[in-house]
Amino acid sequence: MHNIIRSAFDHGLTFYDAAEAYGPLEVERILGEGVEPFRNQIVIATKFGWNIDPETGERKPGLNSRPDHIRIVVDAMLKRLRTDRIDLLYQHRVDPQVPIEDVAGAIKDLMDQGKVLHWGLCEMGLKTLRRAHEALPVTAVQSEYSMLWRGPEKTAIPVCEELGIGFVPWSPLGVGFLNGAIDAKTTFAKGDIRGIEGRFVPENLPHNLALVELLETWAERKQARLGQIALAWLLAQKPWIVPIPGTTQMAHMIENVGAPGVSFTAAELADLNASLAAVEIKGARLPDAVQAFSDVEAPAKS
Repeated sequence: MHNIIRSAFDHGLTFYDAAEAYGPLEVERILGEGVEPFRNQIVIATKFGWNIDPETGERKPGLNSRPDHIRIVVDAMLKRLRTDRIDLLYQHRVDPQVPIEDVAGAIKDLMDQGKVLHWGLCEMGLKTLRRAHEALPVTAVQSEYSMLWRGPEKTAIPVCEELGIGFVPWSPLGVGFLNGAIDAKTTFAKGDIRGIEGRFVPENLPHNLALVELLETWAERKQARLGQIALAWLLAQKPWIVPIPGTTQMAHMIENVGAPGVSFTAAELADLNASLAAVEIKGARLPDAVQAFSDVEAPAKS
């Protein structure tokens, strides 16, 4: 992973995304080690919000965005990341027990101390986003968005455009679907969340592969890889949309960073969008137990 992280920097990548929940704690540690030689030339984003012991990584039930917990978590993050500040700190999921104004207040204190430079939210309800931005200007929102899941086009993206907030799509390659890693014969290992996602169950997958066929047509047309077409399409939507494809393979990283080299004329983009609109995706994007943590509204401040 150090080799991939450093090679990504050599290929011009300067925006690295992590979270305490990844590992837990391990991704931050690995990232901190990997970027140490060029820390001041990049942006580090990470996330808090799950109920995780910041020292041991022990997962406890539910979420935890209490201000006192946030402060402890950030100090532990800084040590793992080998840095004196977090460039962009997200609330990973909205805590239904903590008013977003209290979260914003804790982040503001950390900003005043120089430990956090910007903040954002992930998969939040739109009322919560507006309240958060009013309490402390939000820099970025992170939510799932791709050719496979276009829900934010009717929800978060218009609000971000109105308020001047950046949008960061996670899973921009549809957990491997949009780069051709899944076909009608694919089976998933135990514990792979894709195995219980409605869009990948046997009765829906063959239908949804029409999207991959469309990508194959455009990949041939543009002499590019499928994933590069999917990422270039996201980059073409708005100048303030920045997808974050993740990978553990060097070849995939090099392929992904080549996506900005793929461009569309206005006519081509209109043609592609029309074709995408004609593809109906069957099945829910996430299992109910996971979706329950998205689009949550924070409680009112008493």
